[in-house]
Amino acid sequence: MKETDTLTYTEEDIQVLEGLIAVRKRPGMYIGSTGSRGLHHLLWEIVDNAKDETLAGFNDTIIVTLHKDGSVSVEDHGRGIPTGMHKTGRPVPEVIFTTLHAGGKFGGGGYKKSGGLHGVGSSVVVALSKWLEVEIHRDGKIHKQRYAYVVDEQGNEHVGKPVTGLEVVGTTRRTGVTVRFLPDDAVFGSARFDYETIRDRLRETAFLLKKLRLVLIDERGPEVKREEFYFEDGLKSYVEYLNEGKQTLHPVVYFEGEKENVYVELAFQYNDGYTETLVSYVNSIPTTDGGTHVTGFRNGTTRVFNEFARKKGFLKEKDPNLSGNDLREGFLGVLSLQMADVQFESQTKDKLGNEEARTIVEQIVSEKLGFFLEENPEIGKLLIEKAIRSAEIREELRKQREALRGDKKGKNAKKRKSISDKFAPPQYKDPKRNELFLVEGDSAGGSAKQARNSEFQAIFGLKGKPLNTEKAKLSDILANEEFRTILEVLETDIGEDFSIENCAFDKIIIMSDADVDGSHIQTLLLTFFFRYMQPLIAAGKLYIAQPPLYQVRKENRGKPADVVYCWNDYELEQALKRLGRGAEVQRYKGLGEMNADQLWETTMNPETRKLIKVQLEDLAHCEKLVTVLMGDKVPPRREWIENHVTFEVGEDE
Repeated sequence: MKETDTLTYTEEDIQVLEGLIAVRKRPGMYIGSTGSRGLHHLLWEIVDNAKDETLAGFNDTIIVTLHKDGSVSVEDHGRGIPTGMHKTGRPVPEVIFTTLHAGGKFGGGGYKKSGGLHGVGSSVVVALSKWLEVEIHRDGKIHKQRYAYVVDEQGNEHVGKPVTGLEVVGTTRRTGVTVRFLPDDAVFGSARFDYETIRDRLRETAFLLKKLRLVLIDERGPEVKREEFYFEDGLKSYVEYLNEGKQTLHPVVYFEGEKENVYVELAFQYNDGYTETLVSYVNSIPTTDGGTHVTGFRNGTTRVFNEFARKKGFLKEKDPNLSGNDLREGFLGVLSLQMADVQFESQTKDKLGNEEARTIVEQIVSEKLGFFLEENPEIGKLLIEKAIRSAEIREELRKQREALRGDKKGKNAKKRKSISDKFAPPQYKDPKRNELFLVEGDSAGGSAKQARNSEFQAIFGLKGKPLNTEKAKLSDILANEEFRTILEVLETDIGEDFSIENCAFDKIIIMSDADVDGSHIQTLLLTFFFRYMQPLIAAGKLYIAQPPLYQVRKENRGKPADVVYCWNDYELEQALKRLGRGAEVQRYKGLGEMNADQLWETTMNPETRKLIKVQLEDLAHCEKLVTVLMGDKVPPRREWIENHVTFEVGEDE
């Protein structure tokens, strides 16, 4: 980095809007959770700051290192944080790392485009860490400072206390910043940094920022792991990566445009699937809940495709327009924006709120897509004919769904009776409280019916393995008794008619055996919900039950037996230590091995059970994983299993 580049980023660019608040007391307000997702959010905040230097045109490298002591470091080769004194009388780095809403992203002097959390990020990371060190290379010198969580002799807590001054520790010829921090396990418990989660995020960033090289180093194992990501073709390579393993219909389409200082990139490619996948970003931050830019994209594509269809005679004057759902069936694309003054609708940056983004994206997409279709009429013809077939099938399915909702008498009565034998409804209609358990197997379904609280818990016993919806048409899904029943009892409908407001249950809980078959059933059901009822997942309504793996029991003379349930080997080890000699272990191989009381106590009672909430943390990663595990292509699935599954030879039980 040239020394003159630092002239546009000085001490004067740092503004303080308010003092540090008790982030540590309410971390969920800033990072969403104190589990694995929140832990990784700390790292994303520091990586986002490094990416901002790239967006500003000053950084070409980010190196993330996972250290043996549990800490993580992020190194960039940007301009380096200014090291002079701030107008508050403290060194600028100290202000940035110990003051909420302090940074170079407010006044526009330091950054035009920013993905960082409005200057909140760095101080939040400090507040939730045992310690943080920052090393700054700038103006030929290396400056260093350390901040820590300290409890003094009087028991007073000091969050993000500077434990050293801003010290000069050497000289340098380069510029940049290295931030290293150790998350506090008092906040995050046993959560640890996951290599694959970080690798996927860095790969994603390399796709989005073509000129950026990202390196991931893991020093925690017996051998150091290192991966590097750099993609010359950016979004085009990203779409090829996501569509790998699918049958594609044409080469990747890519275009870009800029209006009113908003830079828009779109790459897409249709496949022979039945669902739409759009992964969207703003300033390289994933907007998992979409926003105004996604609305603009959908408005633009729907209008342009319909105009093309009418101009070329695929639609007559009397024909209705093709719906966006029909036009985007099998669509897979990546939409990326770079803009200033980003307004997110939440602290965790999941949804874009800038209204001007809708208009600008719609204009650019309309102009570029219209030109592409005129220049490539054969691809346009292929996609319009596909959409028309989709519309015809959708109309047939609409009639089927109408029949599904239809009268409960006559020819449908017998069908509905067979459904009701497998479905045990709750006594009361209370969508804010009721729970639906999707239970593997007839015997377990019978136990669950006995175990449940029938006031608010419904049971649907699954017969055999559900249909693999990744390989099935929507018509086949609606003809399948299991999925047809799920749709009927949820009352949400499906596809473009889906309505989360109509959902009859607050929680949908998948309950299967803790074995390979049970995991397969979970995966099949998750694939269905991901492909066809994704808003249900986004609304936080889908869960996976966690039945215990072990029961440890010790008889007591003249007293009730001591019984402990364990969900993993560590808990089993602790239970055996606590109960001592004479304790007996039962390994549960299936839900059917528990009686109704045990099933209620361990897996169904809201006061004592353990549930995993299914979340869409990374849409692109979910898309890739579902394709690999559930798609037609065997080699990618074999490679994934070889890399992720350990096969051990043990004694037959």
